[in-house]
Amino acid sequence: MIDFTLTLLNSISWVAVAFHTLAAVVCISALLVVLVRNIVHAVLWLAVCFVSLAGVFMTLDAAFIAAVQILVYAGAVCIMVVFAIMLIRRGNMGETNLFNKQVWAGGGVAVLVTVLGGFLSFRIRYAGSAPAVPENTVDHIATLLLSKYVIPFEVAALLLLVALVGAIFLAKEVKADADS
Repeated sequence: MIDFTLTLLNSISWVAVAFHTLAAVVCISALLVVLVRNIVHAVLWLAVCFVSLAGVFMTLDAAFIAAVQILVYAGAVCIMVVFAIMLIRRGNMGETNLFNKQVWAGGGVAVLVTVLGGFLSFRIRYAGSAPAVPENTVDHIATLLLSKYVIPFEVAALLLLVALVGAIFLAKEVKADADS
């Protein structure tokens, strides 16, 4: 009995187990982002979804994309949403994520994306092998970002800064008008 258990444990691909566990966490937390009625809780589930997705990228040997996922999405986007929620400051935060009448359209899009994703993954699996990931892609990405694409990279950062300052200015102006 012990030999059978050890053989079974040795035959399990722990990377596959981690991948499927993290994929389930991504799906469940993404569903909770949409279904939770409190918008602060929705942002927390969004952070769980982003961090779990970074774990999925790690199981696929895409460490750079996992790091960007954590830094940009789990860090910056979630903090930006929480910052926007704090600027709005509603009295009752428990009922801020109300449902609308487009549930059927959203469900249709979700089913379409699921069917398309299943079809494409089936096609890749049985049509042949997926292309191999090139070794050491981080060096190539860093070289391109800091040489050829440095100006667009800086322009995008500047545009994001201007958008943030503009949003703060508009939120403060709307709040000042509401007080008077």
